[in-house]
Amino acid sequence: MRLAVVIVVCSLFLGVSGDSWYSFFKEAVQGTWDLWRAYRDNLEAGHQNSDRYFYARGNFEAQQRGSGGIWAAKIISTGRKYFQGLLNRYYFGITDHGLEHLESARKAEEWGRSGKDPNHFRPEGLPEKF
Repeated sequence: MRLAVVIVVCSLFLGVSGDSWYSFFKEAVQGTWDLWRAYRDNLEAGHQNSDRYFYARGNFEAQQRGSGGIWAAKIISTGRKYFQGLLNRYYFGITDHGLEHLESARKAEEWGRSGKDPNHFRPEGLPEKF
């Protein structure tokens, strides 16, 4: 039921009508999968200073899907930012360094969502697999 409400609200808010709501929803699901795959690859790589590359790559791939992918990337990126900020501040006591990292991540996400090459953030030594 909640999913149906979210779809209707998104459709009304974004002006999606008729057959295009299915396309929008499909793009959003695919964009979510792109972000999940980038997150999973980041964990698998375990490479130091590679977060920004994977943030940019996930958002870049999601924006390639269309407006639904861009929407999903913005929602997930914003949610991650607030969740991580709360964890840093209240549970780990990190304030300045955590906020600096969040700002850096935000720039990488916006870079990817704008369609720019995510390899701009690729760290040296990251395996070609990624």
